[in-house]
Amino acid sequence: MSRVDELIAKHCPLGVDTKLLGDVAQLVRGNGMPKTVLTDGGIGAIHYGQIYTRYGVSTDSTFSFVAPETASKLTRADPGDVIITNTSENLEDVGKAVAWLGENPIVTGGHATVIKSAMDPKFLSYWFRTPSFFAQKKVLATGTKVIDVSARQLAKVRVPVPPIQVQREIVRILDQFTQLEAELEAELEARRRQYEHYRSAFFHETESAEVEWSTLGKISSRVSSGATPKAGAAEYYDGGTIPWLRTGEVTFGEIWDTKMKITDRALKETGASWIKENCVIVAISGATAGRSAINKIPLTTNQHCCNLQIDESRADYRYVFFWVSSMYEELKAFGRGARADLNAKLIKDFPIPIPALDEQRRIVELLDRFDALVNDLNIGLPAEIAARRKQYEFYRDRLLSFEEVDA
Repeated sequence: MSRVDELIAKHCPLGVDTKLLGDVAQLVRGNGMPKTVLTDGGIGAIHYGQIYTRYGVSTDSTFSFVAPETASKLTRADPGDVIITNTSENLEDVGKAVAWLGENPIVTGGHATVIKSAMDPKFLSYWFRTPSFFAQKKVLATGTKVIDVSARQLAKVRVPVPPIQVQREIVRILDQFTQLEAELEAELEARRRQYEHYRSAFFHETESAEVEWSTLGKISSRVSSGATPKAGAAEYYDGGTIPWLRTGEVTFGEIWDTKMKITDRALKETGASWIKENCVIVAISGATAGRSAINKIPLTTNQHCCNLQIDESRADYRYVFFWVSSMYEELKAFGRGARADLNAKLIKDFPIPIPALDEQRRIVELLDRFDALVNDLNIGLPAEIAARRKQYEFYRDRLLSFEEVDA
């Protein structure tokens, strides 16, 4: 029998009460806090977007700040409260929660609700990640483009309320899982920095050697961009099977599928065109400009992608990809206009050292090993993190499922 089982047998042998959240907590919906009121110092503040990126538990009182006179008009969270998001563009992100364990109060904005209760805040934060909560918020959510689960709706959620001793023991166990995952994530980040260092070192040696220099355009047999079918046009999207890539999916890796598909009609009428697998794709627009990827399947792209089909007699496509990835900051600096956009000509004119093909393949082989260690989900640290995360989710869902008290 586990320690949790022992505590349940001692403190609630007939089962665990399940109650409406509104009956065991006070829910206070935040009010407006636009980013324009955030300052470099003052009273600690959590903007709702920061909950998405720091989901879980926090003692960090420096998320952001607002002036004292602004803070007095906002919703206050005291140490031991839980702050939960109310809105997002997708249901998965609605209801992400931070257990606030800082030493001082903090304020929050209008897209979040502060939950004040006698329950262990970390217990609640963990429970808000379970399938049980997801199933309930799915029923309570409203909206289409923006999904909302209001404070009034959250109050209708049924939450298990085991004795506080049980809550704390479950928190202790789950904290061990999350701490281990955090340590592995930190080690992985260190390995990624090491990989980037060696990648830069390899290319620095290549730059320093007496090698031919060329441009991305001259080593490509074809340079193209795509097109965007009219948004909302059913004939261009509904039932589409043709992979269509947007710049947000260009993230320094391999592309095996796309989130959106277009129809044959869209391909014929909008100027989109197929590109072969193993092109080097460079995003050229706005915040994504300079990011690169390799498509492992034939696909189409929007007009904000510059697609380089590499001439195999001149260069190894993975060598080109590694070079372009290592030159991300330099590529961004080539941008033009208010958004620092790139264009096909700028990409084509970007310089690249071209050693012999055998030397390119040697560099690719070495970098592939590093890349696999830090990015391959089947081996190394990413595989261990994925396994630990699954283990954590299994025990979390098991520990947070209880036999209910018979009515």
